Amino acid sequence: MTIHNEKFSLIGAYGMPIYGDLTYDENNTNTPVIIFVHGFKGFKDWGAHHLTARYFAQNGYRYLKFNLSHSGVNAEKPNEVSDLESFASNTFSKELLDIDIVINHAVKFLGVSEVYLIGHSRGGGLSILQAATNPYVKGLVTWSSIADFSSLWKKEQEKDWKKDGKIEVINVRTKEKMPLNVSLLDDFEENREKLDILSAAKKVNVPWLIVQGDDDVNVPFETAEKLANANLSSRLVKIEGANHVYGAVHPYPGETLPPQLFEVCEKSLRFLDSI
Repeated sequence: MTIHNEKFSLIGAYGMPIYGDLTYDENNTNTPVIIFVHGFKGFKDWGAHHLTARYFAQNGYRYLKFNLSHSGVNAEKPNEVSDLESFASNTFSKELLDIDIVINHAVKFLGVSEVYLIGHSRGGGLSILQAATNPYVKGLVTWSSIADFSSLWKKEQEKDWKKDGKIEVINVRTKEKMPLNVSLLDDFEENREKLDILSAAKKVNVPWLIVQGDDDVNVPFETAEKLANANLSSRLVKIEGANHVYGAVHPYPGETLPPQLFEVCEKSLRFLDSI
């Protein structure tokens, strides 16, 4: 088995680039495709994502991960959010368009008619919306998914957000203040029905695995229960003692997956194999 990582780029929302890579076994290039959608302040090369990609490639899948076009990560600095201007101007609608573009790319150029989605945190919410509407999605796995986009900010921030035109969020790892333009809030309010994750969850009619740690301070376990209750055909798996990123850190120093993330991958693989 020879695992290869192939980089690519696409034109995403508002002409901004989407940087991605595809990990696969060179001796078995016609395997099913998993598309991974990263979360808020995340990116495709965060932490142990490369090891996750390798795990699935070693177990019969092609694994496509990519940076959303307004993630704030550029080609010059692939391991950090440095383009704060594009980060600030991001919206949920732009992210959904990016995912559409990536799915269509996979279907057109990777020889598949269907894909699997794995979404983490905010990427989980986006993946739920896609799974509810995109006919190319065959199966869905969400890791630590949010159930409401407005959970990403405090309600009391909205007044000043509208008045000042932006708010700042703290990157816990770097302590950096990261701006968010009011266009994000405007987009959410203008497209509230389209961006209703729980409503979309009820419409997901493909197999869906919900994975959640019970020691997640970012997304409480009750959120996963809300998603599961919204779609009784879904399956909820608890990872005991796991935090929001299942023991990974950035940068990740190890050459093997952290034990909790390995458990997540193992359970996700078993689920996908059963579809």
